[in-house]
Formats: sequence, C-alpha cells, structure tokens
Amino acid sequence: MVMTDPIADFLNRIKNAHRARHDKVDVPASRMKVELARILKEEGYIKHFKLIKDNKQGVLRIHLKYGPDREAAIRDMRRISKPSRRIYVGCKEMPRVLNGLGVAILSTSRGILTDKQARREGVGGELICSVW
Repeated sequence: MVMTDPIADFLNRIKNAHRARHDKVDVPASRMKVELARILKEEGYIKHFKLIKDNKQGVLRIHLKYGPDREAAIRDMRRISKPSRRIYVGCKEMPRVLNGLGVAILSTSRGILTDKQARREGVGGELICSVW
C-alpha cells in the first residue's frame, strides 16, 4: 500500500495508541520519524524510542508516557504542513502552541527543531506539526 503522508500516519498511530492506552506502538522507520521521536522524547511527551533494524526499512518502537492516573502525556497532535499544502514560516512569525505550553516542530536548514530552538537560532522553515 502506498502511503501519501507518512508523517500524518506516524502522528495518528501515536494518537490512536494513546487513546487505546497501549504502552508502546510500532511505526515504519525513516530518518524524519526518528528525529520527530527524538524531539518528542526531549520535550517529555514519550518515555523512549528504539530503532529496530530488519531487512526492510526498519521499525521505530515508541514507548508511550502516562501520568499517575494513566492520563496521556500527549493531549493532541496536529499535522500542519501537508503534502497538498506546505506551510512555511520565518523566525518572526513562528506560532506559539497554547502560549508556550505545547511545541511546534519545524523542518529547517539546520535539521528538525522545535519552535523555541528555531527562534533562538533565528531560522524559519516548514511547520511539520504541533504537539500539546
């Protein structure tokens, strides 16, 4: 099956696993998805992730994070820039997700960065998604 938007599939798998209260979720791996998982871990939205090599593209196993009463660490994730409509922003017009409580993830010339890192470095780029 041909997938037109693998990043949206990645985000939806994580959202669905959270709603079903799973401890982990497996997604097909790519360098972009590994970088997104790295940022989610750094920001405290997931416990950890592991890249499992196989004879194909590999599998990214993401261990989800829950609070003491089993509430999900991720309330929602939204894909902003889509294959049909790309959204680019400069460092001056970068959006704040829930007034700084959430995080926007961007693809920049310096790699995949959060909105805070991109503002600090003074770069803009393609808005991939927002997480809160």
